[in-house]
Amino acid sequence: MTQVIDSASPRRGTRTPAAVHRRSGWPQWIGYAAFAALLAYGLAHTYWALGGHGFPFGADDANPEYSAFEHVGRARLAPWLAGGFLLSAAVALLLALPGRRRIPTGVLLGASALSVTAVFSTLADFRILGNLAYVFMLRFSAINWTVINQLFAVVSVALLALSAVAYQRRTTDACGSCGRTDSGAEWTSPAAAARWGRKAAYTAVVVPLLYATTRWAWALGYPLGISDQLWEEGKRDHLWIFGAALATMGALGSLLTLGLVQRWGEVFPRWMVGLQGKRVPISLAVIPALLVSVMVTIAGIMYIRLHFQGSFDNEKGDWGATVPETVWPVWGIALATAALAYYFRRRGTCKHCGRG
Repeated sequence: MTQVIDSASPRRGTRTPAAVHRRSGWPQWIGYAAFAALLAYGLAHTYWALGGHGFPFGADDANPEYSAFEHVGRARLAPWLAGGFLLSAAVALLLALPGRRRIPTGVLLGASALSVTAVFSTLADFRILGNLAYVFMLRFSAINWTVINQLFAVVSVALLALSAVAYQRRTTDACGSCGRTDSGAEWTSPAAAARWGRKAAYTAVVVPLLYATTRWAWALGYPLGISDQLWEEGKRDHLWIFGAALATMGALGSLLTLGLVQRWGEVFPRWMVGLQGKRVPISLAVIPALLVSVMVTIAGIMYIRLHFQGSFDNEKGDWGATVPETVWPVWGIALATAALAYYFRRRGTCKHCGRG
């Protein structure tokens, strides 16, 4: 048996599912990590529900105007959040325990998706992305207790989502590491991924450039999509300079997206002294792209939510300040799709199951 598992012969494709999962690392612990994080956060909200100090959301938010629960106080909101996170922790534990649950897989996966959607659309907002940009600009004053809690909530449900992926693979006899099965899937082949990944990458480049155009116009003295009054107010506070700087960072990041479909995204170019000619690690391209895709999607969802809440008055002609951001979920989804295609193109033969 050891020879079948460890040898480099073609017989590697016949490994049993048990052997596959035993050799795969992260699926074994990700569910327990999600359970620990969600349990800890559920208990924190229980503490706040019982009157503890430091509740970060709703009316207690540092900037409640951005919150989905702007007028909801701790006494009403904290118990609901405590229950939600504790239930999510229970789902994570069910996903983590060995074997198959009696609860239908679709129910567990659906509950995981619901938790992710709830956090992304209500608790988290654009401040996560904005603070990251400010960190690169060496401005740390905007980071506050609410943003820290948003980050913890997002990380917790992200771990839950990965736990759901691991459980789905385990219950379908797929490789825990790469997700491949003996039957394979045509759409994940390198050739197919190159086709749909290219379309996704170009979409992820265009969308942020459309947003950046408005910010550059303001910095250059053209009030595109905003009233003269708002433009003058922003000019006095130098907001348009900062806005143009942030937009430029986003635009440069979008151009880096082309590396997901270009040769220089696989092999370091000549001008990168010391790295030229070396293969670009897959994780170096995929992980940052996925992180940015999550943040811009969350930010876009917030702007859509605020529009439905009636928080913006575009009758004054200030559509340029809020409407371009509503297409950010398209940017985020396209960027995540392009990163997934890049991974499929370059992953090669799985070292755990031998499929390739």
